[in-house]
Amino acid sequence: MKTLIIVTHPNIAESVINKRWIEELSKFPERYTIHQLHQAYPDGKLDVLAEQRLIEQYDQIVFQFPYYWFNSPALLKKWLDEVLTHGWAYGSKSGYRMKGKKIALAISLGVEESELSSSGIYKYPLSELIRPFELSFEYVKANYQPAFAFYGMEHQVDESHIAKGVALYLEYLKYL
Repeated sequence: MKTLIIVTHPNIAESVINKRWIEELSKFPERYTIHQLHQAYPDGKLDVLAEQRLIEQYDQIVFQFPYYWFNSPALLKKWLDEVLTHGWAYGSKSGYRMKGKKIALAISLGVEESELSSSGIYKYPLSELIRPFELSFEYVKANYQPAFAFYGMEHQVDESHIAKGVALYLEYLKYL
């Protein structure tokens, strides 16, 4: 089953891990379709019907993005607001077009995992901070999966850490 990877990164050229993830996933076109929102819509104006048609073609969808300011990039929020429309994604006459589709998040973070905990500097684990995604996808009757998170990209940009992130992400996708 082919997986759609929707990448939202406002500056992919300067990315470290997200760019590498895309490079690695591109080696398996039979398994993954990569859709970069900032590349497809540099002006930020989404083609909602095209996005909905794309979603309808896949049963597994991963939203890949860097996590900063305790949220996703703005274009992903805009995508959710505009693409998941009443009458298509939800509502009594919608047919719930995302119903049953496996949906997951693949998130890169600059901070260490220990910093996102009840005893850490940011007080909350990532699972609580991304709860709005979980609730949104459950609302449209999608099959929300536990997120993949790769931490420490602010301070650990050495090749071994990046290689570890690539291997862990590919392994996660195998069992999605």
